[in-house]
Amino acid sequence: MRLVGAILPGAGQVQVARLDDDGVRPVAEVSAFWSDAARWTALAAASPGDAVPAGSVRFVPPVPPTARVICVGLNYRAHAAEGSFAVPDHPTLFGRWTASLSVGGVPAPVPVDEAGLDWEGEVAAYVGAPLREVDADTARAAVLGYSTFNDLTARRAQKLTTQWTLGKNGDRTGPMGPIVTADEVGDLRDGLRVRTRVNGALVQDGDTRDMIFEVGEVLSLISRTLTVNPGDVVATGTPEGVGYVRTPPWLLGPGDVVEVDVDRLGVLRTPITGPSGS
Repeated sequence: MRLVGAILPGAGQVQVARLDDDGVRPVAEVSAFWSDAARWTALAAASPGDAVPAGSVRFVPPVPPTARVICVGLNYRAHAAEGSFAVPDHPTLFGRWTASLSVGGVPAPVPVDEAGLDWEGEVAAYVGAPLREVDADTARAAVLGYSTFNDLTARRAQKLTTQWTLGKNGDRTGPMGPIVTADEVGDLRDGLRVRTRVNGALVQDGDTRDMIFEVGEVLSLISRTLTVNPGDVVATGTPEGVGYVRTPPWLLGPGDVVEVDVDRLGVLRTPITGPSGS
């Protein structure tokens, strides 16, 4: 089952909705959904209700305003190697604010002082139950589902200091696809192919089996410092093939289109614009 965030015609509230071939079926207001995600997901599966035409709704990220988006840097062995980084002993974690998130089809602007944006095709995991001081198996079982994600990065801003926050939070630089429930995705340790294309050219082709720290381990570690809440998201890292390590560097500019294509999760398409949206 696929779940999306949607604003229905004439409504202001964000709904989590079931996405089917014939339209969108509202499930619950976004904060209410994540307050009891397992129950609402079961209801959506059993009693989907009437469909609203997809063309009549505005799609938005299916996360509550309180969500924390925790990203894992350098989490594929081949990606760490291409940047000449040692394999870390612990996951490198940084945060995205929900204000930076968007959905497929929404243009991402290149910030005014950047030569372009870099692509980072990823898998995002959505937490469906509270986690506090849990082991990896418990954490992994609490994942409601997964989606495509693109951690579009402003490299100049990222490299100004040792902290990556600025370069990872540009406007609309965190597009995410529909959530596909975990029962349809399986265990990332068994392998999902993660591919990124720029204007149709393949630039990344990795596999989640190359992850250094899998999602259960990451969530377990986080839960020993802070309580992970339903609706929180972990972006699990990107495989090799990013643009800034190439000779010469290859960055996304106005008119480019970047696609993240992940087995069982679908294709996430993002057009790139200039700073003013042109």
